[in-house]
Amino acid sequence: MSDDTQTPGPDGVGRDTSPGHEVDHDPTGMTDDEKRHDQLTRAPKSDESDAAPRITTEDRGDGVTRIDVADTAKVRPGKAD
Repeated sequence: MSDDTQTPGPDGVGRDTSPGHEVDHDPTGMTDDEKRHDQLTRAPKSDESDAAPRITTEDRGDGVTRIDVADTAKVRPGKAD
């Protein structure tokens, strides 16, 4: 019988993923925003605008959040002019 609360970590050793034990250790020491920026600017022809936010969010209360494409987004949905 297997224990579904054991998930192999990067070193192959199981880590406890049961409720209350979702702690995941990040060896890079980078925040999620720093990781995103690093990933989006790593390509040879990339620039800072590649890491610019692509969406904006607005909390309207009562659990409603509006999500829009940012005016500054490098790539936008729809037809190209």
